[in-house]
Parts: sequence; C-alpha cells; structure tokens
Amino acid sequence: MKTVTEQGKEVFEYGNKYWLMLDEKETKRVYPVKEVRVEEMKWRKWADDWLVHLISPNVYRTPREALASFDYIVREGKFGTVEGFFAKYMGAVAMFFVSKRLKKRHHLQDNVREDLYEAVNEWVTAVGKHRLFMGGNQPNLADLAVYGVLRVMEGLEAFDDMMVHTKIQPWYQRMEEVIQKAAVAV
Repeated sequence: MKTVTEQGKEVFEYGNKYWLMLDEKETKRVYPVKEVRVEEMKWRKWADDWLVHLISPNVYRTPREALASFDYIVREGKFGTVEGFFAKYMGAVAMFFVSKRLKKRHHLQDNVREDLYEAVNEWVTAVGKHRLFMGGNQPNLADLAVYGVLRVMEGLEAFDDMMVHTKIQPWYQRMEEVIQKAAVAV
C-alpha cells in the first residue's frame, strides 16, 4: 500500500511484512497462543521503526566516535591504504553530519545514548525476568531482529556504553551462545 508519512513523503507499506505465512499445523506449533504471535510482530516492528534509528546517532555521536567507528570499519573491511584513508576520514565526517540530521529527524534527546539506553531497557523489561528470550526458552524472530540491530555496534564505544549502562548484557550473551551453537551445528 502506498502511504504518506508525517513529513509528507510517499512510502510503500507492506501489510503482511511481519506476518509469517504458515499452515495451520505449523502456526499452532510455533505460536501456541495468539498473543505470542502478536507480541513477536510488535517487537519486530519496534526494532525496524525505532531501535535501528538509534544506531547511527550513537556510533557517530561525536567526531572522535565517528572516526573510531570508521577506523573499525576500515580495519575489519580490509581496505587498501588509499581507499582506507579516504573511507575513514571522509566517511567519518559525512556520517557525523548525517547522524545529526537523523537525531533531529527521529526527535532524539540531546544525549542520544539516553534514547539507546531507554530502548534496550524497554526490550529487557518486555522479555521479562521469567523468560530467557522473547520467544521463551529459544529466541524468536523478535529476538533475532533486536540482536541483529544491536550486533552492528559491537566493537564500538556505543556498544560498550550500552552494555555498562543497561540491563541488556545477560540477554545479549544468551543470544550469542544460541547463535554460536547454531553455527557449529550447521
């Protein structure tokens, strides 16, 4: 469906974007209770519509952090000397300014870390104390969506700050363990 955002921009929305197409038997196995499916869809949408928009403003928050982020990107990306130099310095400058625009566009606080901390603590609260994952004893698609968004910050100052100032670390470590076990099993 074609819709118009609050800013007047035309976008395409997909009504079944978060809906898994399963037969009746499989649906009952994966989602024994209707609320489980609704909850998973809600948090997948939240990861796409809110959490992902907190990444750039946080990893490129200051010129120093932008430079450190691009240093990491260049190092991990195995760029050549010349390409790496330009990618690091030009990329850091560009993304520092882009992050400021994103901060404004998404109405983030002056200290964008606070929005990140609030978001991940909101996620931890939603998972609750009596479940290992949003999916219960095993991650569901919402767990994977949130993990995927947060994983892109690993190795950067924003990630380390998030681990120290929020309650996300136990859940994140459980996700790492599940994913490592799945990778070994393949």
